[in-house]
Amino acid sequence: MKKLLILIMSLVAMFGLAACSSDSGSSNGGKDDNTLKIGISLPAATHGWMGALIDSAEKQAKELKESDGIEYVITNAADPNKQANDVDDLIAQGVDVIVMLPIESAALSPVGQKIKDAGIPLVIVDRELENDAATVVVKGDNEGIGVNAGKYFVEKLNGKGKVVEITGPPSSVTEQRGAGFKVAMESSDIEVIASQSGDFSTEKSLEVMQNILQAHPEIDAVFTQDDGMALGVLQAIKEAGREDIQFVTGAGGGKAVFEDIKADGLVSATFLYSPTMVADAVQIAADIAKGNDPAETMIVKEATQITKDNVDEFYDPESKF
Repeated sequence: MKKLLILIMSLVAMFGLAACSSDSGSSNGGKDDNTLKIGISLPAATHGWMGALIDSAEKQAKELKESDGIEYVITNAADPNKQANDVDDLIAQGVDVIVMLPIESAALSPVGQKIKDAGIPLVIVDRELENDAATVVVKGDNEGIGVNAGKYFVEKLNGKGKVVEITGPPSSVTEQRGAGFKVAMESSDIEVIASQSGDFSTEKSLEVMQNILQAHPEIDAVFTQDDGMALGVLQAIKEAGREDIQFVTGAGGGKAVFEDIKADGLVSATFLYSPTMVADAVQIAADIAKGNDPAETMIVKEATQITKDNVDEFYDPESKF
């Protein structure tokens, strides 16, 4: 009887230790308490700029892992629902900081709040949220892109003409670029005769521009909010044989657009919005994970105008974007 009692007590102790071990491992999603981990939630590479951004994020994360031992996990989503689920997984894994480029600002704002409520610092890239969930925002000068483009149109068209605007999907990027463009042309006689979304897609912009060309026999110039969309617009114009359109502008700084500018093609200007901004965001996330407070909460990259005059300074034939 005494031996049986000792055996029972031993088994109880063993189960207690196992339970404690299991609890300590699951409290942070299985992550070693001594290992820092960054979660990176990005859209899928549906166009060149996003593909280059994903590459830049992974390159920076790998460097941090090699230099500082910081682990990372990158997720990619094609729609807001998938991205929301990805973020839920990152929270469950107990990551120390999350870097997120929201597919859509409004749809992902509640997700940002969920991250904040979980006590996880959040570094937002490119497209802002509609709340104050972000710890740090790293973005290009979207309003500056629109303003610079609007000024360029006023100058090139001598303050009058009919223009088309090809926008991105619903997001702070789209809203700010569009608002800046219109504000810069307010005092001119330039009329925006069509404004439609190309979803930051070359293929979608080709289709949209084909329809616009059929509906409008007279167009002076086209402002696109993205270099990839500019390429789709360019193809539609060439296929239609239209000679009334004087120029097209883009945004981003893509190699193919630079090459068209260099060759005196229909694209005459673009405005920088480098995908490498995400590397800054990943580095900031690493600093936060290590316990350092960010020096700034809003980091804005300059929207430099690129034309034939300065394109050689920025053109990189080896660029992936």
